Amino acid sequence: MREQYRADGLAEGELADGPMEQFARWFRQAATGAGLVEPNAMVVSTADADGRPSSRTVLLKRYDERGFVFFTNYGSRKGLDLTANPYVSLLFPWLPLARQVIVTGVAHRTGRDETAAYFRTRPHGSQLGAWASEQSSVIGSRDELEAAYAALAARYPEGDQVPVPPNWGGFRVAPETVEFWQGRENRLHDRLRYVAEADGSWRVERLSP
Repeated sequence: MREQYRADGLAEGELADGPMEQFARWFRQAATGAGLVEPNAMVVSTADADGRPSSRTVLLKRYDERGFVFFTNYGSRKGLDLTANPYVSLLFPWLPLARQVIVTGVAHRTGRDETAAYFRTRPHGSQLGAWASEQSSVIGSRDELEAAYAALAARYPEGDQVPVPPNWGGFRVAPETVEFWQGRENRLHDRLRYVAEADGSWRVERLSP
């Protein structure tokens, strides 16, 4: 079950000066006309204090020169992992384009003002869901979850302002490396990686496929 990648290559001379600008270029292409469902979906991989890894798919909500932002319950498995061990990896699997972007870096919580501003943009039902679900905790049944949601819907009907849950918020991943992977014929893929330098600049290196 192998696909022969025939996409154009990725050369050093084509890269942007920094990884976030290069990411923006590729993200625009992934989001327009590539047939991708939720191009902002990324695999977030964490490890707990004992080094045990876990991965899950999360939606990227914004990015800028400071890094990549997603939101979650801080009591979830990924939230607890990142509190104990802030090193994280992000993977954007843009398979129809034969592309991947792989980020490694350090996660920091966003400020409460930034969290609240984003929370207000969420659909009403998603706001209630953030309260109803104690993410990653064991529950007895689906009915238990739906009962919690129904109680919240009665307390905060459509049109009412839902407060931001105190244990819910964002993480911003400040990148230390960003790899742009382009599939090529015969598994001779292009892998160009930006590496952060101490002076704030970026070094680009080519990796063997």
